[in-house]
Amino acid sequence: MSIPTVRANANSATPFMVTLSDDQGHLWMADEPIDGGGSNTGPAPHRLLLSALGACTAITLEMYAARKQWPLTGVDVELRFNPEGAPASGNDITRAVTLQGPLTDEQRARLLQIANACPIHKVLTGEVRIATRLEGEHA
Repeated sequence: MSIPTVRANANSATPFMVTLSDDQGHLWMADEPIDGGGSNTGPAPHRLLLSALGACTAITLEMYAARKQWPLTGVDVELRFNPEGAPASGNDITRAVTLQGPLTDEQRARLLQIANACPIHKVLTGEVRIATRLEGEHA
């Protein structure tokens, strides 16, 4: 398995617009909303963070239900970043998961446990170390 790699390039005439690409050839944009000085050409970084958690949650639940052959027919995940405003310390993410299909109460409870164990959830709630270095030319 390859190491997930993403490149962000802000070499643009459009302020705050960033072109993102990954090691598998995907290309997408990030930007700030207009009221934040950007051009709103793509989601802002906090929304990208929420999208990673939402996608991982939905995919993890679908994979688990498929392995168990449970009748999960769809998953909706709504995420909000600091919905009550910025807390005194840390940050808050709320996640509301809607499971579709004729699942039993026991299956639904187990899927909630699985949602809390998706890989991105574990990253966000665990210790993260970020090593940063400068590369390239200097003026």
